[in-house]
Amino acid sequence: MSKLGTLGARLHRGEIGYDFVGKRMIWYGVSILITITAIVGLAVRGLNMGIEFQGGAVFTTERISVSASQAEKYAEDAAGHDAIVQKLGTGGLRIQIASIDTAKSDQIKEVLAKDLNVDAEKISADLVGPSWGDQVAAKAWQGLAIFMVLVVIYLAIAFEWRMAVAALVALIHDITITVGIYALVGFEVTPGTVIGLLTILGYSLYDTVVVFDSLKEQTKDITKQTRWTYSEIADRSINGTLVRSINTTVVALLPVAGLLFIGGGVLGAGMLNDISLSLFVGLAAGAYSSIFIATPLVADLKEREPQIKALRKRVLAKRSAAAAKGESLEAPVAAQVYDDEEPEDATPAVVGPRGQRAQPSARGRGRGRPSGKRR
Repeated sequence: MSKLGTLGARLHRGEIGYDFVGKRMIWYGVSILITITAIVGLAVRGLNMGIEFQGGAVFTTERISVSASQAEKYAEDAAGHDAIVQKLGTGGLRIQIASIDTAKSDQIKEVLAKDLNVDAEKISADLVGPSWGDQVAAKAWQGLAIFMVLVVIYLAIAFEWRMAVAALVALIHDITITVGIYALVGFEVTPGTVIGLLTILGYSLYDTVVVFDSLKEQTKDITKQTRWTYSEIADRSINGTLVRSINTTVVALLPVAGLLFIGGGVLGAGMLNDISLSLFVGLAAGAYSSIFIATPLVADLKEREPQIKALRKRVLAKRSAAAAKGESLEAPVAAQVYDDEEPEDATPAVVGPRGQRAQPSARGRGRGRPSGKRR
């Protein structure tokens, strides 16, 4: 087994682990700092909205020898403001200039034809109205709102309302960071960006639900035991699914990184940046929020329940009494079973923190197998 596989198995068994829930205030602070930075960037710099949202003209030329950088200078001189120029696979150029009307578009086309030394008839001009972009944005917001409502309803039914609230906070956290990065970097926001933003929500929610499912299973009948608190079992759930979350995120990030850094950066396919940046940032933020935000927040909310508060008091009191006697409390774990069926005297128990190993039952030892060894 690989080292990562061994690490994952040890995390799942609870032999090792990191105290995510116990150090949650650190991660809350990191998230708040990143979110504030994103909001400030959004407020100060704003979003660089694409032509689909602002309206404008797109000029397309046939194969020419003029470079994209030189054509960008020509277009900015002709229009009086910024332009975006992309080299097409045919050897032609695609020139985008936002916020211009039909009359100005004709003037810019004549100037470009002269500067680029091509016939004006060989430059195609397409006008884009801002109303289309407004419709796309409105539909995107509508889809986002419906998605959020359905997520909250589903999680509240499948799990509980505290997990639904935590998942909603994590999703808002991911969207805010992604939008803020767009403002800080200055990448153009296009319909592809909107698609990317909606896509990352599914990835973020998947990681969160995996941890929640483990947490739900391990905290079943939690108040019937007095060994472990809710937060400790929540921490075990995160550690048990940690390697799985990392593997899923890395596998998803690799092709997206190829689009962003190779396709958009090295090859200069700027249109790939529209969707790849939102996917890259969103996937990373989603993995982070699932581990460091969602589950610790659930633990915070659950620890406010009267029965969970009472459980914590009983657990701490029992530990204090054991410490005073010089004893140590071990995690109650299900007995190891050496046959296919479960022994009659085995009792289910909540899985405890890391570092505990299951002990064979008396029935198992009585069947002629060495104590403490698996079949």
